[in-house]
Amino acid sequence: MVAVRGGAFWMGSDDFYPDERPAHERSVDDFLLARREVTNADYARFVDETGYTTVAERDLDPAEFPGVDPAELVAGSMVFTPTAGPVDLREWRQWWRWQPGASWRHPFGPGSSIAERLRHPVVHIAYEDAVAYADWAGARLPTEAEFEYAARGGRDRAAYAWGDEPYPGGRVLANVWLGRFPYDNRGVGDGAPVGSYPANDYGLFDMIGNVWEWTSDYYAPRHTPPGVPTVDAGARANLLATASAQEGFPIPRRVLKGGSQLCTPEYCLRFRPAARSPQAEDTGMSHIGFRIARSA
Repeated sequence: MVAVRGGAFWMGSDDFYPDERPAHERSVDDFLLARREVTNADYARFVDETGYTTVAERDLDPAEFPGVDPAELVAGSMVFTPTAGPVDLREWRQWWRWQPGASWRHPFGPGSSIAERLRHPVVHIAYEDAVAYADWAGARLPTEAEFEYAARGGRDRAAYAWGDEPYPGGRVLANVWLGRFPYDNRGVGDGAPVGSYPANDYGLFDMIGNVWEWTSDYYAPRHTPPGVPTVDAGARANLLATASAQEGFPIPRRVLKGGSQLCTPEYCLRFRPAARSPQAEDTGMSHIGFRIARSA
């Protein structure tokens, strides 16, 4: 764990995606943050000690999917699959597939293994899977503000964690997509061992790129700066959970931070500290992991 000294910073951005607005001043207290993402080896130790079964390893409940053939409600997860060539980038289903049997143990589906990927970030992790690990480790998930503050590494208001250019001097400083998305990647591909890229100025690895990371915050389509009236504290959590859900679906969504190996200026310019993404709590994917935090 790295001891991160708290302070004030400018959170969000007015220059990129609407849900990053408004840029506003925020403060965080001192906290501890894991130097790297939780790896497959880490998660295997947790499962060995507890017998925990992740969401992706459980068959789906027919009561939650009325009208769906029970034979189709098998355990699995969402796996990224490159396309054969250029496609309409508005149609994400062309490169994501539901893969029965995909889980943290089998990241690409049955027949795949983590045997050669023990130092890679664990993936196919739903929110409750991350919380279960954090509880076991005597820790918690970072808040969105803590994650962004730490990802900036003291570079307040910079567009990227390392400055204002995505590839300064032609250098690639995080595991992101290089080439034409979603079919031509000249980067490292489906993930990299933790610590493969330089640490930021706080000594933290992979705060940008490699995998998206869960935070504890419910998602909202805009930031609410401190001091803006919302609701009374007693009702706040339930209202935020309900409001975070996508229209037509009851599952609350949490904020993911950091971007992933699939981020690219052409499609998803989110390998930046201010960038964020909503994710349903019950859904892991092949580019979602996490790291743990503790209060100081």
